[in-house]
Amino acid sequence: MFIESAGNSLRTIPGSFAVQPTSLQALFSKLPAESLSAGQTLILEGDVATSVFHVVTGSLRIFRILGDGRRVITGFLHAGDILGMSFKSHYIYTAEAITPVTIRRLSRKSFENEIAVSPDLGPAVFHQMSDEMAAAQDQMVLLSTKNAEERLCSFLLKELQRTLNAGALQTAVQLPMTRLDIADYLGLTIETVSRTLTKLSSKGVIETAGRHSVKILKRGKLAQMAGDGDEYEDDWRPATPQPERIRH
Repeated sequence: MFIESAGNSLRTIPGSFAVQPTSLQALFSKLPAESLSAGQTLILEGDVATSVFHVVTGSLRIFRILGDGRRVITGFLHAGDILGMSFKSHYIYTAEAITPVTIRRLSRKSFENEIAVSPDLGPAVFHQMSDEMAAAQDQMVLLSTKNAEERLCSFLLKELQRTLNAGALQTAVQLPMTRLDIADYLGLTIETVSRTLTKLSSKGVIETAGRHSVKILKRGKLAQMAGDGDEYEDDWRPATPQPERIRH
């Protein structure tokens, strides 16, 4: 997926590296940071794809608007994620900042040149794009086979795993997106999302703290309710940190 300045003050950042970077993170690390305010549009669907971005801080929503005006959110991006790596010549999604966001920008041409000459970056891009395709398939399965309760439980498990992968030692999951965002991502109504969260809380599976924080009390039970059987146990050992994701 992609980010582009949409009537805002983002600067274009040239990419020039005296030494070949050895990771996608390093590729962007020396570029100036740019700040975006919450609600600011980063991608306009249909615009020419000119840049690749690394999310330094903050969260974004990625979505499309259907012909009847409905919004379908296809993903949420957070610190460490990369946007804009695609073979498409135009942006096919719209992206907005959910929270204040900091990004680093590299022209698509410079990005492709670095990938071409680096023995490390090419395999890294291939690996991350493969992971992204697998995640897209998981989302299709979720939307096509799971009921409302299973969808929300799966979403909470996914967000918990993201939190643990980032090195967190506790079970509180921060959800910067709104209930409506979650509903549009899971193909549900906002009423169903709120009702299901209340149900999970009453069963002692989760504990809500405001509208943007959920503490997972029973991970194993949540997994069962998600339709994942005994895949998870109620232990809280953080997972091995994962590499950056690419949205294309």
